[in-house]
Amino acid sequence: MSTEGRYTRPPTEWIWQVPAQGSARFSWEYDDGRDRLLALYQKGKDKQWDAVRRIDWDLEVDPYDPLGTPDEAMSLYGTRYWDAMSDKDRGLLRQHYTSWQFSQFLHGEQGAMVCAARIVESVPDLDAKFYSATQTMDEARHAEIYGRFLHEKIGMLYPINDNLQALLGDTLRDSRWDMPYLGMQVLIEGLALAAFGMIRDTTNKPLPKQILAYVMQDEARHVAFGRMALRDYYKQLTDAELREREEFVIEGCYLMRDRLRGLEVLENFGIPTAEAAELTERSEFLHLFRKLLFSRIVPCVRDIGLWGPRLQKAYVDLGVFDLGDSNLDLLMTQDEEIAERLDAERFAAEEEARVSEVTETISQGGGGAA
Repeated sequence: MSTEGRYTRPPTEWIWQVPAQGSARFSWEYDDGRDRLLALYQKGKDKQWDAVRRIDWDLEVDPYDPLGTPDEAMSLYGTRYWDAMSDKDRGLLRQHYTSWQFSQFLHGEQGAMVCAARIVESVPDLDAKFYSATQTMDEARHAEIYGRFLHEKIGMLYPINDNLQALLGDTLRDSRWDMPYLGMQVLIEGLALAAFGMIRDTTNKPLPKQILAYVMQDEARHVAFGRMALRDYYKQLTDAELREREEFVIEGCYLMRDRLRGLEVLENFGIPTAEAAELTERSEFLHLFRKLLFSRIVPCVRDIGLWGPRLQKAYVDLGVFDLGDSNLDLLMTQDEEIAERLDAERFAAEEEARVSEVTETISQGGGGAA
């Protein structure tokens, strides 16, 4: 079955064309570069991996409980709709929510792949072009992984959310070379990292935990790249130019807050849009989830030098201003350590199984000889 047959509803258009603007820039300086960025490029090369081999795709996933989501985390929990549902209906709701979340991850990763390729084309510095080329490959791998998970394990996809598509379109249409960094590396990737982390740290299902941990190991480098490049560049901008970028961040953050409701899921269960929005706004879990999703964005925006009064006021309004003091470097280090620890645990278990198998074979062979 093709992807077309797995969508809950068909996308508005199967090929979305975003007009390209801006210049392709070449640099003839081949023996110069920032040491930190070149070191990140080397790390990007060293850390390439194969999703077919590193992830254990043989692990089974129950499509009606793919993440082990507790009842209390469901936006319909405690409502008359939840009370009227059978166990089968609740399982179907879990399947739809996971499909919606991971579909947005998938669409976002394709957007990240296109943005990384755009950065290779438009950024003026060769060291940044080098790193962006490795990131383009990373994002292709992530899209491959999420697509396979949705096709083989969940069996259902949702179209791209309107607000995510709007932010992605704004990012790609802007002719300024730094905007794909700001829109994708800081906003969309920062949001995705927080969402990945929340699911990674709460799911008790091994396959999605593997997927998210390994993807986050890559994403930690991507956000570091955006921070390095933009921090250097934004020191050179005028106050007016900085305000333009802050306005873009403010608009993007409101768009992302509004997209985090999953109204499409509730609409598929026959709940009117207005009532679905009201129900999600009452959800205490969703309020916490939405706040924590900005845990990677706010400190990054502050770190790159966008912290004017209007932006700070917007973060106060969003209820996330206090996240500006978060230790982003510590979070990124933890992301890498979790992936490495997961690898070590898996390899130790596989080695133990091999040793046991060899011991059993030797034992059987010795018994036969006797």
